[in-house]
Amino acid sequence: MYLGFLFPLFFAACASDTTNTITSENDVDAARNFVNAALQGNYDQAKTFMLPDSVNNEYLEAFERNFREHMPPDDKRGYREASINIHDVSPINDSATVVHYSNSFKKKRDSLLVVRSGGQWLVDLKYSFVPKNDAP
Repeated sequence: MYLGFLFPLFFAACASDTTNTITSENDVDAARNFVNAALQGNYDQAKTFMLPDSVNNEYLEAFERNFREHMPPDDKRGYREASINIHDVSPINDSATVVHYSNSFKKKRDSLLVVRSGGQWLVDLKYSFVPKNDAP
């Protein structure tokens, strides 16, 4: 009697989609989501928070290659355990923001350009590699 009741619940639980899609509600959230995914070594997820173009894809693939092939295990663990520190948010206009951040492991300040594209806030990695006097 109880098995007849439990089987449909078990089946429904197994059949449901258990993947959690993380979305960004704003510019800072997009930067935080991107950095967090990269710190975790989850570059497939990081890519979902990035402006899709060939240059950005090349940069992200290089980061992933370095993480997987060259980074010592202690550094990987340090990054995975790190928290993100947002230091400053500099809006450029209504569709672009520069987010200045660091992580608690390396504590090196860096910045990301986050742009609104297609109704979503996405990281544009190209900004990180432009000399700062040429940046927007």
